[in-house]
Amino acid sequence: MAEKKTNVMRILDSAGISYTEHVYDYSDGILDGVSVAQKCGEDPDVVFKTLVTRGNDRNYYVFVIPVKEHLDLKAAARAAGVRSVEMIAQKELFPLTGYVHGGCSPIGMKKKFPTFFDEQAEIIDRIIVSAGKLGQQVELSPADLIRITEAEIAALTA
Repeated sequence: MAEKKTNVMRILDSAGISYTEHVYDYSDGILDGVSVAQKCGEDPDVVFKTLVTRGNDRNYYVFVIPVKEHLDLKAAARAAGVRSVEMIAQKELFPLTGYVHGGCSPIGMKKKFPTFFDEQAEIIDRIIVSAGKLGQQVELSPADLIRITEAEIAALTA
């Protein structure tokens, strides 16, 4: 059963990008990416999580990596061209992006931040990311997602 369209879906619709919506139950409170992939009946290799960081230059950077991987902060800093990056505090996420923890999408944040996708996005034919709301994901072509987010590709995982 389709849920109400999210801002992410409206942005994709207005850009003419086709996507498939995935809806999952999050009432058990389990929000880790691998569990979300399982709840959607999907391979964790195609489900990516969106992580927001702050660089030593005080700018924000967005990194999108497979849910079963961990962000290599040194690799992320190299990709962003800064000395270091650190994860932002969870309480900063909503005021900064407009998204809650577990529902953060690389599409449609309040402000445009430099965005980087792990190089694994180039070797898969479909990618699933948050639709901007808990319980909803969108599946689309990695090329379309990278294009609409104006992202760069880099080696980001340990």
